[in-house]
Amino acid sequence: MAHHTLKSSYTSLVNRLNFFPQGAPPSKLLDKILTMLFSEEEAHLVSLLPIKPFTAAKAAKGWKMRLPEAQRILDKLASRAILVDIDQNGETEYVLPPPMAGFFEFSMMRIRSDVDQKVLGELFYKYLNEEEDFIKDLFTLGETQLGRVFVHEPVLSNKNAIHVLDYERASEVIRTASHMGVGTCYCRHKMLHVGRACDNPLDICMTFNTTGASLIKHGFAKQVDVIEGLDLLDQAYESNLVQFGENVRNRVNFICNCCGCCCEAMIAARRFAIFNPVHTSNFIPGIDEQSCTGCGKCVNICPVEAMTQVSANDPKKPNRKIAKLNEKVCLGCGLCIRACKENSLKLLSLPARVITPLNGTHKAVVMAIERGKFQHLLFDNKVLFSHRALAAVLGVILKLPPIKQIMATQQVKSRYFEALISYYERDLTQKNCN
Repeated sequence: MAHHTLKSSYTSLVNRLNFFPQGAPPSKLLDKILTMLFSEEEAHLVSLLPIKPFTAAKAAKGWKMRLPEAQRILDKLASRAILVDIDQNGETEYVLPPPMAGFFEFSMMRIRSDVDQKVLGELFYKYLNEEEDFIKDLFTLGETQLGRVFVHEPVLSNKNAIHVLDYERASEVIRTASHMGVGTCYCRHKMLHVGRACDNPLDICMTFNTTGASLIKHGFAKQVDVIEGLDLLDQAYESNLVQFGENVRNRVNFICNCCGCCCEAMIAARRFAIFNPVHTSNFIPGIDEQSCTGCGKCVNICPVEAMTQVSANDPKKPNRKIAKLNEKVCLGCGLCIRACKENSLKLLSLPARVITPLNGTHKAVVMAIERGKFQHLLFDNKVLFSHRALAAVLGVILKLPPIKQIMATQQVKSRYFEALISYYERDLTQKNCN
């Protein structure tokens, strides 16, 4: 490590983080965050890790060290939720999650003494709210975003329910997850340290499946069963929180219960509404202008300010107001339906369904194509110079207008890659069974 300066180690780590479809733009604030979470040696070693899941043996080879030492370092990083460790058929695989949704959140999902969370929270707030590059890149680049909104299930009518698919229900994610953990809400915990937190529930951040299992194992989340999970979901409903989760159909890894004042996704939805930073549900509220009294409850409850009050243009009641919806901003969460006591609002199905990636692999590929980072997934070896050179060449090719347009088509992004990934997973399952 003597030949690695402090600057080069953390610069290499930032470069590594930006191989993800959702990266982290360089910043002095980011440098301060990373120095709190990683030692200089860890920054250097993590910068050499692949994007896809890897074993301790692969890490040891890339790091040029003995397997026991590599295993010790990996387990130490996993114990701090820098890495996620996954048990696969009796063997442990590791993966470096992106900064967000990833190790940024994990660092604030429990009260801990090994880092100064007040200082860390203040740095996160400045990096995400005072500087614009990170949050803008995270939520506005490309058409496919990291998260989507789940519809507020208590307001579904019998007719609506017919059109809601299982993967669109937060309750179904809870019922079918292999593991479920609950931790402290990163967003409200961060806001607590800058004096801006609201009084909504704090311990209500939900993680599932492989990510949930790792966070439970290392004490960053408390394991709960289905009944407890559904009770927490009811608590979120009663608190008028929006369910914002991973933008995949299968094996969702997180669902945040978001308020409009603290949560980054809701803040981004307001700040960058024209870029559609959050995928909506497949519903939108319809307004019955005849029965609307203009009480303003729907306006007050909307987390993204999609509802406003306008004049009803009623000559008999010149001061009468009614609700008006900005459909381009609306998330389709359904909170306004719950707030309306006059039954003047009802959920309507969108004319075209919102496309949701099949799983995490499908989402990563599509996001990488849209953001010009597909080459990093194809040549996922940070050690071999030949791979880096090929990735650089392919990166130039993929940015050429004709190629970029072809790769960005809905047919390539959805049907082709979904079929390819499904085939790969079936083939892998068959090999494991044999």
